[in-house]
Amino acid sequence: MKSVYDVAQLLKKYGIIIYLGKREYDIEMMEHELTELFKHQILDRDIYAVARGILKQELIKEQKKK
Repeated sequence: MKSVYDVAQLLKKYGIIIYLGKREYDIEMMEHELTELFKHQILDRDIYAVARGILKQELIKEQKKK
């Protein structure tokens, strides 16, 4: 996994499709959904950590654009 697209594809495998219309909101919602999957022991800790790291980096980039 290397990008937000890859994280979105991971979520899609679990029937989760996110589109809120603003990239920053999309990333935040993806983070929330990842956390829920991890809490319910659906996602492995390593996959969760990598995906969350990607989303955190992208969220920082989006916030710097403002």
